[in-house]
Amino acid sequence: MDALALTFSSGWASGINAYLVVLALGISDRVGSFAEIPDVLGRWEVLAAAGFLYAMEFVADKIPYVDSTWDAISTAIRPTAGAVIGVLLAGDATSLDQAVLGVVGGGTALLSHLVKAGSRLAINTSPEPVTNIAASLAEDATVLVVVWFAIEHPRAAAAVAGVLLLLGLVTVYLLARLVRRGWRRWRQEEPLHHAARGPRPGSRVPPWLEWWWSAVASAAWPRPRAWPSSATR
Repeated sequence: MDALALTFSSGWASGINAYLVVLALGISDRVGSFAEIPDVLGRWEVLAAAGFLYAMEFVADKIPYVDSTWDAISTAIRPTAGAVIGVLLAGDATSLDQAVLGVVGGGTALLSHLVKAGSRLAINTSPEPVTNIAASLAEDATVLVVVWFAIEHPRAAAAVAGVLLLLGLVTVYLLARLVRRGWRRWRQEEPLHHAARGPRPGSRVPPWLEWWWSAVASAAWPRPRAWPSSATR
C-alpha cells in the first residue's frame, strides 16, 4: 500500500514538474538512503540530467506563452516520467504490480499535467508576468512539500495529492464551461469581419489568445440588456 500511495503522490507531482520530482527523490535517496526510493534515481548522471532539465523548466515556466509551449512539449514527457517512477517504485514485485503502479503513476501525472496546462492558458490571458512567476513558484513549492511528505507519510500525502487533483480538475472544468459559454456569445454578438480584422495595431498578444480573452471576458462580464425604448412599448 505504501508503494501505491507513494506512486500516486509522485505521479501527481510529476504532472506538475517531473524533473523536480526526480531531483527530490534522488537527493533524498542520497542523503537519507530511503529503502522505498529506487537507487537508480540517486545516480549522479540521473541527478545531473534532471538538474539541467529542471533549470530549463524553471526559466521557461515563468515566461508568458513560453510556459504553455513548454507544457505542450511536456505532454508526453510528464506522464511517461510518472509511469517510469511507478515501475521503479514497484522494485522486484511481480509484473502485474509493476503494471498497476505504472498505470497509476502515468495516469495521475497525465491528469495533473492537463490541470496545469489548462490553468496556465487561463493565466496567460493576463498581460503581466507576475502571475506566471507566482504560479510557477507556488507549483514548485507544492511539489517539494508533497514529495517530501510522501516519503515520510505516503498515505497521508496521497490523500493530499488526491484533494489537490480533484480541486484542479473542478477548476479546469469550470474554466472550460466559461470559455465555451463565452465562445457561443461571441459568435452570436460579434460580426464576422471582426474575426478577420486581426489583432489591434501594436498588440503583442497572438490573435488566438486575444480571441480567447474576448470570449472569457464576454462570459464573465456579460453585457447588460438594454431597456425597451418608449417607441416599442
